[in-house]
Formats: sequence, C-alpha cells, structure tokens
Amino acid sequence: MSHINRLHTRANVILLSSILCLLSLPAMAKQGDLKQELKIVAVSQFADIKNNQIIFNGPVKIVQGSININADELRAFTPENSTSKKLIATGKPATFSQELDDGQIGTASADEISYDLATTTLTLTGNAKLNQSGSQVTGNRIKYNINAQELIAESSGTGQDRVITIIQPENFQDESAPKQPPPEIPVKKQIKP
Repeated sequence: MSHINRLHTRANVILLSSILCLLSLPAMAKQGDLKQELKIVAVSQFADIKNNQIIFNGPVKIVQGSININADELRAFTPENSTSKKLIATGKPATFSQELDDGQIGTASADEISYDLATTTLTLTGNAKLNQSGSQVTGNRIKYNINAQELIAESSGTGQDRVITIIQPENFQDESAPKQPPPEIPVKKQIKP
C-alpha cells in the first residue's frame, strides 16, 4: 500500500471515529444506533491529507440508525499543533436529530454545530436550539460538555437577543410523589327548628 493510500485510509478512519464519537451523545442516545452502519451522502468529498482534514460538500446527510445530521458542509480535522479531533457541520441551519429510548425525537440546530473529541464538547453557534421532550433551550451559542454534563447557553448580548428556556410541565413534575386527593369541602348541616 502506498504512503498516500495509507494516509488517505488513516484520514478516513479518523473521520469515521470522530463522527461516531459525535453520535454517541448520552443525552440523545438510543440503544443500538452506534452499532448501525454510518452513511455519509454528499455532493462531493475533498481529502486534504497534508492538513489532515476531510471536507464533505453538500447538501450533506449523515445517517446512523435513528441519527440524522443534515448540513451544507461537514469538516473533520485535527487543528494545527493539536492532537484533538474536531467535526464542524455548517448550514442554514445544520440539524441533528435522534430517536430517544422513550420513542420521542431529540433535536438540535444551529448555523454551526462543532464537536471537539478531546474535550467532549458540543458547541452550537448562531441561532442555536436544543429540543427534547417538548422542552427547548435557544440562544446565540449553546455549549454542552458531555462528560461533565454541563450546559452553558449565551446570547449575543445585543438588542433583544436573550437565552430562552421553555420547560414543559410534565418534564419537571415528580411522578413518584404520592397523589393527594383533593381536600374535602365541609358541608354545613341544616338544623330544623
């Protein structure tokens, strides 16, 4: 196998392992999705072996089990002077969806969806939105550290732009709490003279 073919194979392995890590987000995990084949459909693919990156031009669609990612472009690369691998999906918007174990669909969208494998950090930038079980977080930028399970949502800080969180009532009610019967209303007895 030639040196160029080995590098191209290595770049493809890096890309596929990077995408698999992106798709293993525990908040959106459905059992069995990661055991399915990974399929990337794009208009074109460019492997820049010297700079250790692969660019898929689109529209780009990534499917693995119930996971769907749609973008105008997908870049998988290792930044200069780093061992960290990154994936960046861009679009108007780029979208992510996955069927959850309970059968509901979890979604995310933004102008840019970035995933850093070294820090296990997912960053949604530009019109960022997360939806799960009817609840939603929106902002200019949403950053989620998967290992630490920490979410930071930020606005641009200008104008009326704010972080908005909408939580559906069924998502914060304690289902295990015993149900209390409604209080009884005392009935006055009439006394006949």
